[in-house]
Amino acid sequence: QVQLVESGGGLVQAGGSLRLSCAASASKFSINVMGWYRQAPGKQRELVADINSGGRRNYADSVKGRFTISRDNAKNTVYLQMSSLKPEDTAVYYCKADLYYHSVRLGDYWGQGTQVTVSS
Repeated sequence: QVQLVESGGGLVQAGGSLRLSCAASASKFSINVMGWYRQAPGKQRELVADINSGGRRNYADSVKGRFTISRDNAKNTVYLQMSSLKPEDTAVYYCKADLYYHSVRLGDYWGQGTQVTVSS
């Protein structure tokens, strides 16, 4: 059983900061890409940032320079440091992990989501 547990969401004023964490209980598996997605009301889920096991990062244009993704491979944990938050960053943030068992790709696993609300 694989679980991704997110934490760190909440309510913050515009210009503030939050740090999200996502821990994957996947000790039997290897994880290639871990990432953060978000979904605002009435909008499609979109990629915020992801990072592969080698540390290569990818960011949405809307968060470049404000958000930083990092991971601890030993702990199967990914973080998202969010700074200079804007009201338009308000969304449910989801963690995703790309799991492998040996060289066999098992697929994408998602966390339950954590709410981030930025007040103006």
